[in-house]
Amino acid sequence: VNNAAIDAPPDASPEENGPFETYPEASWDRVMAVNTKGVFLCSQVFGAAMAREGRGSIVNISSIYGLVSPDQRIYDYRRQSGEEFFKPIAYSASKATLLNLTRYLATYWAPRGVRVNTLTLAGVFNRQDPGFLTAYCQHVPLGRMARDDEYDAAVVFLVSEASSYMTGSNMIVDGGWTA
Repeated sequence: VNNAAIDAPPDASPEENGPFETYPEASWDRVMAVNTKGVFLCSQVFGAAMAREGRGSIVNISSIYGLVSPDQRIYDYRRQSGEEFFKPIAYSASKATLLNLTRYLATYWAPRGVRVNTLTLAGVFNRQDPGFLTAYCQHVPLGRMARDDEYDAAVVFLVSEASSYMTGSNMIVDGGWTA
């Protein structure tokens, strides 16, 4: 399960969360190194071992922000308090990259018994700022963020034989956000 990822959190420095036009290249490189290159390297090592054994399952964890662009209005509560804040580009770009990396590896390793799928998730409640929670949850038909245990069954399904005929797929568990 390729789950490691970083993002500029809402309380990051202004340089990290400023407008696209001035988004730092170093920040782009850091996010892409973890979120994309990290998946690439782990998949090379573990996928190759799985292919030699003739079986295995890789699950790449993506985000709804890899499917849809962040709605910058969610962060209006920050701008209304006088801060300059925009959800940065690198996280979305890195998570979108995983979708095609998954499809590539799925077709590449399928003849050798290795399945590769993506699990695309929405936000998990972790005592976020109330302004953020209110704005974010307005986009979710279920009206809330996920609990930290609500993705477990999807991961178990994707790594188990229950999904033995599934490869190159993207399972979306997002409370209805992308519906």
